[in-house]
Amino acid sequence: MTPKERAEKAAAAMWAEDNASKWAGMEITHIDEGTATLEMTVEAHHCNGHGICHGGVSFMLADSAFAFACNSRNQSTVAQHNVISFVAPGRLGDRLTANATELSLTGRSGIYDVTVTNQDGQKIAEFRGFSRAINGTLFDEE
Repeated sequence: MTPKERAEKAAAAMWAEDNASKWAGMEITHIDEGTATLEMTVEAHHCNGHGICHGGVSFMLADSAFAFACNSRNQSTVAQHNVISFVAPGRLGDRLTANATELSLTGRSGIYDVTVTNQDGQKIAEFRGFSRAINGTLFDEE
């Protein structure tokens, strides 16, 4: 199995159980070893009292991209801690894209950067995720 095939199979296994990302309207548009891209369109129920995309929604999109990137090797991996900086507001109707890239993987710990942009390429947020591998896999490899 190639690294990309493993990443695709791991993503499919995770996606099958990921009701939160599906509920929010996300879709996976790219997956490979150590990387993932998820997208979603900002709808009315994603907007806060200021009429802009709720920061928690932008965080959720980034966190989901992070999760698919750090689980791409079929090693069960969870967030250890994450930070986000909001650069510009997402707006109703925006198509948000979260690109996750692995920066470091040492032993059981990983570091990932996720950039969230809108359909015009404007940066909405920068997220850094720190992962920790745990026992288990997403699918059985033969």
